[in-house]
Formats: sequence, C-alpha cells, structure tokens
Amino acid sequence: MGADTRTRVVVERRGPVLLVVLDRPEKRNAVDEAMTRGLDAAFARLESEPSLRAGVLAANGPVFCAGSDLLGGPGEPTPEGGPYGLAGRARRKPLVAAVDGPALGGGFELVLSCDLVVASTQAAFSLPEAGRGRVANAGGLFRAPDRLPRNLALELLLTGGQLDATRAYQVGLVNRLTEPGAAVAGAVDLATEICRSSPRAVARVLGARRAVEAAGEEAGWRATGTAVAELRGSADWVEGTAAFREKRPPRWELDL
Repeated sequence: MGADTRTRVVVERRGPVLLVVLDRPEKRNAVDEAMTRGLDAAFARLESEPSLRAGVLAANGPVFCAGSDLLGGPGEPTPEGGPYGLAGRARRKPLVAAVDGPALGGGFELVLSCDLVVASTQAAFSLPEAGRGRVANAGGLFRAPDRLPRNLALELLLTGGQLDATRAYQVGLVNRLTEPGAAVAGAVDLATEICRSSPRAVARVLGARRAVEAAGEEAGWRATGTAVAELRGSADWVEGTAAFREKRPPRWELDL
C-alpha cells in the first residue's frame, strides 16, 4: 500500500482494481487542498493505466468523510476532476464507494460521484449544508434527487437529517449492504465482478449514461454555482461558519 502524507490519500492496487483510501482520520477525513490533489492524482492514474479496470473509494477511521474542511477549505476544483478532484471527472472506468461510517456533506457528494455503493450497517448519509448557511456545491444539489426519491432527497437537503444505511439500501442508493468492517471487501468484490465484463462494453455503458445525464448535470452545475454565489459572504454564511467554529446553534436572520 502506498501512502503520501502530503496528499492524505492511500492508494493500493488489488489486481485490476485501484483502492483509493481517504487518510485523514484525525480530522474525520475532512477534505483539504492536499486531499483534493491526492484524489485527483489517484483517479487520473485509474483512467490512464490500461491494466486498471475499476476503482474503489474508501476511508480510514470511523467516519467515511465529514466533507470539506470548513475552516481551511478543500482547495480549488482541479482541471480534470472538478471539486475534490472527483465530482466533475468524466470517467471511463467504474468506481465503487465503500462506506463504513458517516458520509457527511461533501463526503456524501463523493459517494454520489461514484457509480455504485457498498455500505456497512454503520454507514449514514447526510447533506447538512443548509444548517451552516450553505448549499451542497459538489454535485449533491442535483445528484441526490437523481439517486434518491425526490422528496427524500429534498428532506436531506433542507433539514440536514441523516439517512441510515438500511434505508439507503431499501431505496436503492446502496447496492450491497454489509456487516461493519466489511464494506471495503464487498466493494472490491463488486469491482472485481465488473472487471470480468468486457472493458469496452463497460466503458460504453458509462459513456452512454454520461450522454443521457449530460444536459441535466450541466444545468445542475450552473444552478449550484448560482446558489453558492448568492450565499457566499452572506450573513447566514458568516453565522453558519461562526456557529460551527464555536460549537453552538446558529442564530439566523429572518430577512431573506
């Protein structure tokens, strides 16, 4: 297993599968600039090496990912990968998320950037940005309603509530549900199954899906950009950050 402390990402090859592991457990795997660069490099490798056929995204520690580092930020989107080096990437090879703990905010958006999801029963998913004066800005605003029933997605986006792994499996977000500690093995098994299929056929399936989704995603990114621009620097944005830093409930202004 190869680790780079500068990028906070661990990469391991398992036959034709590239295992990419978030490795900042002391900060709940919050994405900072270094992690964004590490993810971008890992997924560029997945796409560029012909012998790699599929990827798995996992995490070290009890939390899959708490989203962006709210104080330091996740760094700028990368030219090929977009936010977090992944959320805007056009991939030809399938990617399976292995979730064995909470995936919060941008962490859930990383999951939504993958093609398939294997989760343990201790996983949970949420989009808490509205409670911090923000909106999900790495694809969650439009991908959550695409992957989940519309009303359930809106509930998560508006309330910041959590979706547990069992319910996520029941509504189709999670492909396979495992016992705690077994999500990575389950995800590697699923990725290996995919590798038995024709690589050209797999690439065409993903390409066809991208073509179908392209117009909606383009509109989704534009709408997300508008929402972020309208909120950035607002009183709610400032108050949400202050409340998070001070570990207290936010005190919102009522004037919209």
